[in-house]
Amino acid sequence: MKRLSNALRGRAGLVWTLGVAAIVLSGCSGVPSGHKTPEDINFGDTAFLMVSAALVMLMTPALALFYGGLVHARNVLSVVMHSFIALGIITVLWVTVGYSLAFSPSVLKIGGAGLLGGLDWFGVRAVGMTPSETYATTVPHRLFMIYQCMFAIITPALISGAFAERMKFKTYVVFIAIWSLLVYCPVAHWVWSSEGWLLKLGALDFAGGAVVHITSGFTALVCALLIKPRRGFPHQPFIPHNLVLTVLGAGLLWFGWFGFNAGSALGSGQIAIVAFVSTHCAAAAGAVAWMLVDWTFKDKPTLLGAASGAVAGLVAVTPAAGFVGPLSGIAIGLVAGVVCSYACTWRARRGIDDALDAFGVHGVGGTIGALLTGVFASPFLNSAVTNPGLLHGGVKLIVLQVVAVVATVIYTVIVSFVILKVLDLTMGLRVTTEEEQMGLDLTQHGESAYTS
Repeated sequence: MKRLSNALRGRAGLVWTLGVAAIVLSGCSGVPSGHKTPEDINFGDTAFLMVSAALVMLMTPALALFYGGLVHARNVLSVVMHSFIALGIITVLWVTVGYSLAFSPSVLKIGGAGLLGGLDWFGVRAVGMTPSETYATTVPHRLFMIYQCMFAIITPALISGAFAERMKFKTYVVFIAIWSLLVYCPVAHWVWSSEGWLLKLGALDFAGGAVVHITSGFTALVCALLIKPRRGFPHQPFIPHNLVLTVLGAGLLWFGWFGFNAGSALGSGQIAIVAFVSTHCAAAAGAVAWMLVDWTFKDKPTLLGAASGAVAGLVAVTPAAGFVGPLSGIAIGLVAGVVCSYACTWRARRGIDDALDAFGVHGVGGTIGALLTGVFASPFLNSAVTNPGLLHGGVKLIVLQVVAVVATVIYTVIVSFVILKVLDLTMGLRVTTEEEQMGLDLTQHGESAYTS
C-alpha cells in the first residue's frame, strides 16, 4: 500500500508539473498571477461568478431586443447589429489591451492615485488560473477578467440608442473601439482598480453607475447633439414598430441584471444577496413609478413606460446595490422612475433627438444612483462602506459621490466630443438622406428584418 501511495503521489506530482508547464508554454496569457495558489480557489464562488458572467453577456442581446423594438421596421437590424457586434469587437480589445489598461498596476498617477493601468497584462499576460492578489481573491483571475469583459461590452452598446437610425455603421465600429480604450478603460481604472484615484478617495460604485451608465449616458447626449436629429424630428411621430420585442428585451435585461449587480459581489455570500434583493426591488419600483407618471399625465398606463421604468430602476440601483437594503432599493427605483421619465420628456421638448433615451435613462439614472448611494449606503450591510450615507449619519460620502459624478461627466464629455469630431472630419458620422429614407438595414447591411 505504501508503494502504491508513493506511486500515486509521484504520478500526481508529475501531472501537476506537466499542467503548470503546459500553462506556461501555452503563451504569455497563462502565467499565474500573484502568490495565490489553486488551493485558494472557492469553487462555489467560481461557479457563481461564471453564471453571473453569462447573465451579463445575455444583457447585450437583450439590449438589442429592447432597442430593436423601438425603431422603424426598416432599421431594426441595424440597431440589433450595434449591440451584437460589440460582443466581438470589445471582447478582442478587452483581452488584448483593455483589461490591462483598466485593472493592471497604474502607470499614470497623480499623488500616488492611479489614472490608467499599463500594459503589464497585455494579452492577459499574468492573468492565469490562480486567484489575483487584488481582485476576486477566491476565483481564478482569468474568470474575473472575462466577467469584467461583459461590462465593457454592453457599455458602448448602450450609447447606440442615441444615434439609432442615422449613424454610419463603419464609423460606429471605429467609434466604439476608440471610445472603449479612451473613456471606458480609464474610468474603470479610477473606480475599480485597487490604485484608482476615485476608489482611494472613498467614492463608491458597486457595479458600474459611473463606469457603465454615466459614461455611456453622457456620451449618448454628445452623440445626439453632434449627429443631429433624424429627418422629421420632432414634428413627425416616431412610433415603436414592435413593443413586444422591447418588453421581451426589458425582461431579459431585468433577468441579466442579477448577474450584473449580485455578481459584482464576486462571491456567493451575503453581499450578493444584498445586491440581488435591492436590484429586484428597485426595478419593480421603477416600473410602477414610470407607469404612474404616464397614467397621470397621458391618461394611460403605457407598457413602454413600465418597461422603461424597470430599466431606469435597474440603472439607478447599480452603484448602490451591494450597499443598500430592500426599502432603500425601492426608494431609489421610485426616484429614478419619476426623474428619468421627466428627463426623457425634457430632452424631447428641447429638440434633442436621443432616439432611444440612452441619456435620459442611463445618464440621468446613473447619476441619480451615484448620488443616492451617498444617501442610503449602509455600513451595517457592507463593511466596504467606511463613510456611511446621509441616512446613516454621514455627510462625507455624498460629497465624494458628487466629486465622482462631476469628474466622470467632465472627462467623458470632453473625450467623447473629441473622438466624434475627429471621426466626423475623417469618416463622417451620418448616413446620407437617401440612405436614411431607405432604412439602414438595406443600405448598411443589405438585409431586411421582415419580408412582407
